This record gives sequence, C-alpha cells and structure tokens, in this order.
Amino acid sequence: MTPAARRARRVAAPALAAVLAWSGTAPAHAATPEFDFTRPETVATGLEVPWGLAFLPGGDALAAERNSGRIMRLRPGAAPVQAARLTGVRASGEGGLLGLAVSPDYATDQYVYAYYTATFDNRIVRFRLSSPGLRTVVVSGIPKSSIHNGGRIHFGPDGMLYAATGDASTGGNAQNPQSLGGKILRMTPTGAPAPGNPTPGSRVYSLGHRNVQGLAWDAAGNLYAAEFGQNTWDEINHIVPGGNYGWPQVEGTGGAPQYRDPIVTWTPAEASPSGIAVAGDTLYAAGLRGRRLWTVPLDGAGGTAGAPTAVLQGAFGRLRTVAVDPAGRLWVTSSNRDGRGTPATGDDRVVRYSPVAP
Repeated sequence: MTPAARRARRVAAPALAAVLAWSGTAPAHAATPEFDFTRPETVATGLEVPWGLAFLPGGDALAAERNSGRIMRLRPGAAPVQAARLTGVRASGEGGLLGLAVSPDYATDQYVYAYYTATFDNRIVRFRLSSPGLRTVVVSGIPKSSIHNGGRIHFGPDGMLYAATGDASTGGNAQNPQSLGGKILRMTPTGAPAPGNPTPGSRVYSLGHRNVQGLAWDAAGNLYAAEFGQNTWDEINHIVPGGNYGWPQVEGTGGAPQYRDPIVTWTPAEASPSGIAVAGDTLYAAGLRGRRLWTVPLDGAGGTAGAPTAVLQGAFGRLRTVAVDPAGRLWVTSSNRDGRGTPATGDDRVVRYSPVAP
C-alpha cells in the first residue's frame, strides 16, 4: 500500500437503518465537569505498566499490570494490594494482561473480565477475585503479535461487552470479516454474538481498525474509539454498527465513500492515544508518545464541538489509561515502564482529579 493510498480521503459510509437502542436515558448534551489539573491526588505508585483500570461498586479500583499478570486493588490512602494474579499471561512486546472490566451485576455475580495475551492468541476471560484460577474463557482466537494487540474491554450502556482488538501487525485482518483482529467486537456477557449485531451470528460490530486501545460512550450513548495510526495520523472515531474505518487502505481522513472519517486526527508524536473516557461533554484521551492528556469537546451527536486542547503536557510522561470513577473523578495512569519511556522515581503511578466545585 502506498503512502498516498493511506492518506486518501474517506467519507462517512451510510449508517445502518436502525441504530441499536440504548437502555438508559440521558440528556444529549450534558454539562462538562471541570477538573483541577493543578491538584493531582496520588492513588498509587510503584506499579509495573498499569494497563486496564476498572472500578468495583464500593469505589475501589482494579488495575491490571501488563507484564506481571497481577491485578492490583487500589484505594486512595492505602498501598496497592494484589487482588489476583492470572497465570498463562504471555507478556511480550505490546502483549500481556491488558483490559479489565467489572460485571454490571458484580454485586450478585462477582465477575471480573480480563483481556490478555496467551500462548497462541488474545482472549477474554471472566473469573471471581476470590478464585482467579477458576476462570472461564469468554472469547478466544483474537489474533496476537508482538504489536497491535488492542486490548480494551468495557461494558456498554446496553449491558453488552465490547472489546477493541488490533490487526496483530497483519493489515488484512482488519478488512476480513471472519477475523476477530482489527475490529470492535460486541458480545453478551458470556461471549455469544450480541443480539442486533450488524451480521447475525458474528461478534463484529465495526471493522477496518489498525489498533484500538480506547472505548468510551457519551451521555447520549454514542460510542467513541481511539486508534493508533501508522506513521501519519492517529484517530478518534465515532463508532456506528457495521462501520468500516478503512485500515489498511486508509490512515486518517480519507475520501472513499465506503469508509468513515475520524472526528479527530493527530500526528503520532502529538498523541499515540490509548485509553479514553467521557465526562460531561468532553472526551479525554491519554497520549503515550504525546505525553499529554487531550481534551476533546463533543457535540452530543457523535461529532466535535471545537478544537482539542492538551493538559498535563509532560507532567507524568507516557499516559496509558484515563477513566471516570463512580464519584465522577478522573483517573489517569502512566506507562513509563513499558520499554518505551523513561521511568521517574515512583513510576508507574495512578493519579486522580476531582471536579471543581460549581
């Protein structure tokens, strides 16, 4: 594929006639909470590449360490403690223990979900913290490689489990509807293809992705994804069911009608976005190579309402994950021990920011 082909314009493909219904109700354009980024509260230090981050009903957080396979329980004011350790994790390159998600019914079923690199594939499992060895494979066969393993998992507002996968350094996976690589997948909590997916019997929700590591929803139920580009453009995309986002034919904004445009692009030096979160009408994107947190104003309809701005530039080095906890505070993790950063004393760390009082 030529550089010109990668940079060829693409425009939005026609949306599906019926968008999957969202089970909740919320205003289409919520007010943005302001966070005081001058006052970080340190939650944890001394972690080893914290990747996945999820919250338990009581407010404690779980953080997945990519290389060690440990799941650490985080509580402000207390030292991190190991909540579980998953065996069979094969940490190499960008692979290892990646995304975490907590069951929406955790109070009754106690399930935690993890996405990790195994011997022959990437897979998603579920288990209880009290017995992590008794885990059930939710989905397997996601292509693995030393790079482009994707790895973010989240439960959507519809109660379905979404997973972001990479192309496993084989661009053809992204356009192959039979491959689980280079996709956003949507499935039931037990791993079956979710009802209402674009193709009945398939977990594929969208395709044409290079390496998605961030998923988030706004108050209106719009899904957004952060995607690593190759050499030219990183992306934030508004994800619609059945949408084709163009990789490997397109990198960044294109023009072929069968592909969808990103709503934001950056150069990799500015961003290399991993985790994303939405608070109010602002999307926050954690930048690895960019070493900053991008703030993207949203319009409530799947687009932007202004130009992105950056905060925390160089404050904590490489930023991997950003998440909003049940109390509305913004959590950010660093990733300076991942082999591509320069660790400072105390790395890797987790900090959080409270909303500014009105």
